[in-house]
Formats: sequence, C-alpha cells, structure tokens
Amino acid sequence: MQTNDSPANSCCDRDHGTPDTYNDTVRSPISADGRPVLATTYVVPARHARAVKLDARQIIRITNTHGTQVCDLWVFNRNDLNEYFSIEHTRGKITRVNPAVGDVLLTNRRRPILRFDADTSSGIHDTLIGACDVGRYVSLGFEGYHDNCADNLRQALLAIGLRARAVPQPLNLWMNIPVSTEGLLSFQPTVSKPDDFVEFTASMDCVVVMSACPMDLNGINGKKPVDVHFEVREIN
Repeated sequence: MQTNDSPANSCCDRDHGTPDTYNDTVRSPISADGRPVLATTYVVPARHARAVKLDARQIIRITNTHGTQVCDLWVFNRNDLNEYFSIEHTRGKITRVNPAVGDVLLTNRRRPILRFDADTSSGIHDTLIGACDVGRYVSLGFEGYHDNCADNLRQALLAIGLRARAVPQPLNLWMNIPVSTEGLLSFQPTVSKPDDFVEFTASMDCVVVMSACPMDLNGINGKKPVDVHFEVREIN
C-alpha cells in the first residue's frame, strides 16, 4: 500500500507535511500531546515554533515580549487538520484586509475558529505575506538552509503527533507591511512595544501554532529574531 509520501504518487497527490530539514522545534513540544498547563507562561524561542491544543472557550494570550518580533499564527480544527483558519474566507465576513478586536476568524469552511478579543499593540498585523520558506531565502540570496516558518509549522505539529497536508496563509502578528497609494508593499519593522499582547478565544477545539519568524534578511524583526511568549487560560 502506498503512503502519501510514496515516490509513485504525483506531486499533486503528495502532502506537504514533511519539513525540508529540522531544528529543535520538533524535539521541544510544550508537552507530548500539546496540552498546556493553564496559566503557565511558555516561550516560543527565536527562529522556532510551538503548537498548543485549546479547548473551545479557552483563551490564548500571545506576547511580543521584546516588541520587535513577528509571530506567524496558524489555527487548525483539532479533529480535522484539513480545516484551518483562512484569512481569505474571513475577509469576506469582516470586510477588512486585517482582523481586529471584536472580529471572529473563520475557517476554510466558513466556521468560527477564534474570536479576536484583545490587542494592546497598534493593531498593525499582516495577512498579505505567506510564511517564509526555503524558496523565500533562496530568492533573497541566502546559500544553504535557513530556518523558516513553513518548516517550523510542520515540525511543531509533528512534535505533538500531528501532521497537516498544507501550509495555510498565517496571520502575521505585528508584521508591518505598509501598502502605498500605488499598491506597492514594503517590509518595515514592527511598531509594537515590549510586552504588547493579543488575546483570542477558541470557538472550537483547535490547535494553535506560533512561529517566532526567523527572517533576518530584511527589517521586519528589527536587528534579529527574538522570542515571544504565550499562555492559555479558562474564561473567568
């Protein structure tokens, strides 16, 4: 019997859940199954990712500890990883480019998966730029392997025994991508402050993955990538 990774399958049949290479993300889950200890602060180390399981109605707070770091955020239905947060579907509901406090984030099946409850930063986040991957660094002239958010996502899921077939468009927390009146994009440093945070409430049982973006070839992370932190708690 052939698996999804069998060479006999066409490229269109194979999934994309295998990292190009590995870092400590795959060896350092918050727990074996991704379940958190509530009200405990966890670190997402610079250039790495972590996955955490949320029950419906649990709250996750993600903190930009140093104020300079972009965090790629993905959310998957815990019972079916083929369903995930989709900004393409969410935009039709919120009628804005980027979500803001009070918005409900929808899946690719147009079902609520998270509610955006709090944001102490400027509210500048990004939904236009896909997760960095090996090809992105090659295009920027980097030689050899570079840590990247796409592989971080794959590893964070594998670390807790899960696997996604695709790398969806993330919500790039604190990423500052201004759009000019001519429609041109630029890659700018974050405008958040140390300890700014966002909070989301889970609308379904889900898996949240956060990658402290490894990008160091443009200015989005300031001088260098650093860590971010998160915690999960119950609704009071």
